[in-house]
Amino acid sequence: MQATERTQPKPGKSPIINIKKPQSFVLDNGMKILVVENHKLPKVSFNLTLDNAPFAEGNKKGVDELTSNLIGNGSKITTKTAFNEEIDFWGVDINFSSHGATANSLSKYSGRILELMAEGVLHPNFTQEDFEKEKAKLIEGMKAEEKSVPAIASRVVDALAFGKNHPSGEFMTEETLNNITLADVETNYKTYFVPENAYLVIVGDVKYDNVKIVVEKLFGSWEKKNTPKTPYDIPANVSNLQINLVDVPNAVQSEITLVNTVSLKMGDSDFFPAVIANQILGGDFNSYLNMNLREEHAWTYGARSGIAAGKYTSKFFAKSAVRNAVTDSAVMEFIKEIKRIRTEKVTEEVLATVKAGYIGRFVMQVEKPQAVARYALNIETEKLPADFYEKYIQTINAVTADDVLRVANKYFLIDNMRIVIAGKGSEIAPGLEKLKIPMFYFDKYGNPIEKPILNKEIPTGISVKNVLENYIKAIGGQEAVSSVKSITMIGSATIPQAPAPLTYTSKTDTKGNSLVEISMEGMSMMKQVITPKGAYTIEQGQRKDFEGEELAEMQASATPFEELLLLKMNELTIDRIETINGNDTYVVKNGKNNYFYDTKTGLKLAESKIIDQDEETIIVTTNFNDYREVKSVKIPFNIIQNIGIELDIKMSEITINEGVNDADFQ
Repeated sequence: MQATERTQPKPGKSPIINIKKPQSFVLDNGMKILVVENHKLPKVSFNLTLDNAPFAEGNKKGVDELTSNLIGNGSKITTKTAFNEEIDFWGVDINFSSHGATANSLSKYSGRILELMAEGVLHPNFTQEDFEKEKAKLIEGMKAEEKSVPAIASRVVDALAFGKNHPSGEFMTEETLNNITLADVETNYKTYFVPENAYLVIVGDVKYDNVKIVVEKLFGSWEKKNTPKTPYDIPANVSNLQINLVDVPNAVQSEITLVNTVSLKMGDSDFFPAVIANQILGGDFNSYLNMNLREEHAWTYGARSGIAAGKYTSKFFAKSAVRNAVTDSAVMEFIKEIKRIRTEKVTEEVLATVKAGYIGRFVMQVEKPQAVARYALNIETEKLPADFYEKYIQTINAVTADDVLRVANKYFLIDNMRIVIAGKGSEIAPGLEKLKIPMFYFDKYGNPIEKPILNKEIPTGISVKNVLENYIKAIGGQEAVSSVKSITMIGSATIPQAPAPLTYTSKTDTKGNSLVEISMEGMSMMKQVITPKGAYTIEQGQRKDFEGEELAEMQASATPFEELLLLKMNELTIDRIETINGNDTYVVKNGKNNYFYDTKTGLKLAESKIIDQDEETIIVTTNFNDYREVKSVKIPFNIIQNIGIELDIKMSEITINEGVNDADFQ
């Protein structure tokens, strides 16, 4: 990536915006309805929003998300199957959550669609079966993200910025999910899904008088009730700039986030200056941060910043993912650019260009029904002036360079900011320590810890050859391993999204052939074949053939015991000692592949492979457990593979030197 000169077009004259005002009425239960008639197209959109204050869920974090996932699974009036079939029949989408519902429809069907939406939210049918399925999905999702560096970083950033007892800082775990019962979901719904803070915004080809009658009929019986107001501490920023490091040993790049909390409401006089200041710093492609870290230094695919505004405490952040080797340098560039916008006035040319771009995006949205609904809702919930959006462009154009400088110092608190970094500590900590910024260590759940031993010393005399030979010895010895000409493995895995268990079949021989197939009820879902002549995958009926370096890597691993081939290679290294499930392992590095061998038993506990795909680095990890002896050789009967979802494969049958022939690999 090279820095390039981009000529910006001159901003034109700002358009005049006319946004139709809603007609409104309030039901006796407190629900407020906003109707914007627009007869240009025969379409209607419905947006029901519960503007409740955030609340902490404590040791049952996840109950609100489970409530969201369960609302809309039919109702107490209509079965889930019949409910979904009717929605499909009308060809519409109705989305439900614990905070409301949305639907879009042709106007001739809108009456029935609103009835279905009302039925779904007011008469949800929470069943134990659906509850167990949704909970399993959430747990499965968390397992799949267990080693995801962005997921770890996101969790820790909010936990540290807001505090783990704050609604914005708490996070789900398998333990908190397992604390939740179906009764908790029902209680959560009854407590918070109430009309006190409910707004129904209707935009489109409707008549106000007709809508009023229908809404009163559908929602008038919704029981009036107040939501509890749960107090929580207002988060405080740190007293000095500091680095908060989370060691993620498998990370190939560092997730860097600079963060401080803010109190900024849409109705504040600072709102528009803060928005424009953020666009200049990291909101646009041509922002200070992106032009520095991406265009000038080519350290990242993108660097950005954001500032949230709302009725409650929010945050300012600046973030990027960079290579391990440049983590410390990137931190200094982040600091430099934030200090720059706090000390140097932005040029009038840059300011005008940024404002024009922001106004242009606003104008593009202003005619969309979703935008009109959002504007009407914001005016109500944020207590904005009625002409807030009519004056939107005028107010943005009034932002000055002095305003940008002032709000940057008020909200981009570089002297009270956390620099949260999730990355490979053994590679990035030494450079970060040289920056002379106070550094504190946290685990992947945001708990403070003592400085970990990031580089455990590899014992004298231990070599790659030792490690691989110890593995061969641990699984049965050279003679037994060499007698293996083929291995067949058959197992199964259950994932929450699937209606039936997945069947896993693997066949490998010493001729360089390999087959892996995942099927469901006899239907192939994924098939991968590797031979000395080539390799391909078939997934969802689409075939992909491999070539070049990717093909060579696949062919190198197409053998019952890859270690026999690795022993012949000279370029392998012992990269580090890493703990896997409480056991220290030697990490043998072979290019992009890592192999993890237990320092005590010699058994292979895991392996990981790095795949570059669509400007994204994906790590495919495989864990090996439950070794059992088959014909004098120990084979893992449990393989856990993370391929975006986590497949926990339990083998029912493993055979050696039986049932494998060349026809299997066609």
